[in-house]
Amino acid sequence: MDAIDARIVRALQRDGRLTNLELAEEVGLSPSPCLRRVKNLEAAGIIQGYSALVDQKACGFPITCLVR
Repeated sequence: MDAIDARIVRALQRDGRLTNLELAEEVGLSPSPCLRRVKNLEAAGIIQGYSALVDQKACGFPITCLVR
């Protein structure tokens, strides 16, 4: 993982809904190499997935319980 990959990861951690075009502009790449890097990061297991932060109370779940 090089410095550009690290910038991609940080950008996606901040906003996982960035389009490839927005991400490419943010990290200073053209869209094709940016997408290739994202796919490589996914294949390497560095990017393991994408998720949404949900307001549990708004969904009717007033208590959150984490079980290990």
